[in-house]
Amino acid sequence: MSNPFALPGRFLKGNLHTHSTLSDGHRSPEEVCDYYARNGYDFFSLTEHFQERYRWPVADTRAFERAGFITIPGAELHPPKHRMEHGEPWHIVAVGLPYDFAPSHDGETGPDIAQRALDAGAFVMAAHPQWFAMSEQDMIDLSHVHAIEIFNASAADDNDAAESTYMWDLMLARGKRFSACATDDAHFVLNTRDRGAGWAMVKAEANSPESILAALKAGNYYSSSGPEIHDISVNGSTVHVRCSPANRIFLIGGPAKYRQVGEQGITEATFSLENWKSPFFRIVVRDDHGKKAWSNPFWLDTLG
Repeated sequence: MSNPFALPGRFLKGNLHTHSTLSDGHRSPEEVCDYYARNGYDFFSLTEHFQERYRWPVADTRAFERAGFITIPGAELHPPKHRMEHGEPWHIVAVGLPYDFAPSHDGETGPDIAQRALDAGAFVMAAHPQWFAMSEQDMIDLSHVHAIEIFNASAADDNDAAESTYMWDLMLARGKRFSACATDDAHFVLNTRDRGAGWAMVKAEANSPESILAALKAGNYYSSSGPEIHDISVNGSTVHVRCSPANRIFLIGGPAKYRQVGEQGITEATFSLENWKSPFFRIVVRDDHGKKAWSNPFWLDTLG
């Protein structure tokens, strides 16, 4: 993974996991697209449950695009019969699927359907591990996908399982170079805060599906539930972070390798990598409300 802050282009705000009345959501596809367009998003993917009871939808939302706002076809994939280690169904989000992506069959496994989505050109991530008690072995079985969904706003009000950074850190400790994404997984249920609560900021040269998907696959983005990361620069053994006002900025490696700077209203921090005993670091910015922004990992062997 390269440093997205050092690449050309601009950061584009997007949500990569959402539902409408085409599966189990409570708003029409047009209403859902309108919400994200009106709330400052540059791109969006409607990822309906890809199941027979919903007629295997890969939603076509191009009719709801407008100037500065595009949509990318996707779906949340579930093999009909195969289950994760603890008996729960697989949840695998694929963004950038073809509209004619073939239905799953009874003999298909979670890793199988993830591979089919990868072969079809999609950006693929393991959805909300904490919500459904995904095991470490389940994630290892999906180690060919691009990312882990580490923040899911829908789970926050369903079972208080919004964050799955534990799974990300386990995989990074194993040397698995996953990126990580924050999403809404919005269903637009009354009395929930599942919309506009988690997003990806993707560094791309154009607001097009092709440019965004290439950046996502390369890990050229950061994720947030509130704060902004303005810059992360690496100069030799020094890491400098600039961000919106926060109360903590963390440099995190693994396992249990970390440094932090804390001060109310802090907007920058400098960390030394001298004697840093981890092959990677990632940045977390936390504000006064407990909301966070997460960089993807910086692997030291790619930084020279």
